[in-house]
This record gives sequence, C-alpha cells and structure tokens, in this order.
Amino acid sequence: MAGGKNNPRRSRIKTITIVASASFFKEALETEKELKKLGLKVLVPITARKMEKAGNYDVSFYKTWFKNPNDYSRKAFLMRNHIDKVVQADAILVINLDKNGIEGYIGGNSLIEMAIAFYFRKPIFILNKIAKSSPFYEEVLGVLPIFLNGNLAKIPIHKPLKRALNLTSKNG
Repeated sequence: MAGGKNNPRRSRIKTITIVASASFFKEALETEKELKKLGLKVLVPITARKMEKAGNYDVSFYKTWFKNPNDYSRKAFLMRNHIDKVVQADAILVINLDKNGIEGYIGGNSLIEMAIAFYFRKPIFILNKIAKSSPFYEEVLGVLPIFLNGNLAKIPIHKPLKRALNLTSKNG
C-alpha cells in the first residue's frame, strides 16, 4: 500500500462519505458534525438525513420493503444514491459499532460500499475494530482498511484545510 494511490498519507482527504448500518445513522450524524469541525465535506445516506429531520431513528419505519416487496425499488434507489457518494468522495469512513452482540458490526450494504471504495482505490477508514467472528472478517481485512480505533483525528485531512483550521483557532 505504501506510495500507492490508496495510500492516505499521499493523498489528503477533503470529502469523506460515511458508511454505516442504518442502526448507526444517529451516531453517523454525530460523527458528521465532528468531521465537519475538522474541515471535511461529509456525505451521508439519504435515510440518515430523513431520520434526523423526523427525529425518528426506528430503522423498521424506513425499511418498508420487508412489508411491501414492491418497495425494493426504493432500496435499490437508496443503494445507488449512496454508492454515487462513495465514488464522489476522496475516502470513506465506516461507522461500526456493536450490534446484536457482534463487536464492530459491518453489514452487507456497508461491505458492498467498502468493495466499491476499494475498487476505486479510495482509502477506507473503519472507526472501530471488527470481531474475528464477523462473517465478513476476511473480506473486510482484504480491502486493506485503516482502523482508527475510535480516533477521527487519524484521518489525514487536506493541508490547506488544516492551515485554515489553525488560523481560525488562533483568531477565534
């Protein structure tokens, strides 16, 4: 990875897309605020924004395709829209918290989005470690992610953004 296009030390991040299970969208929006404080442009899933506006983070309310199979076209739209955001960004950040007794849960859609980021040689940051018992453990490690161990400051942001942040903090 050293020196390659996928090396985050070589290319600084300006725009990042958050990838997460819908169960973590509230935390994803909190993380978005932190990343914006670092000077990053942040892209989030459409449903996360809808949840925020409605104040309703009940995932079953939004996953209507389970009750109405005709709504899978909506899921397809949401998947395509977020994949476009993965392609548009300089990197992705996977929010992986504990879910259903699985440490650092990463679901199917997140894995798809990680594979697309990998294909396009974008740095893949994962917020927390993933359990060896994860059914996707091998695939997650295979896309050569950078584990942040909960520390967002490890994301290398674009230098002019860092300078601007330093000037703002000195003048503020």
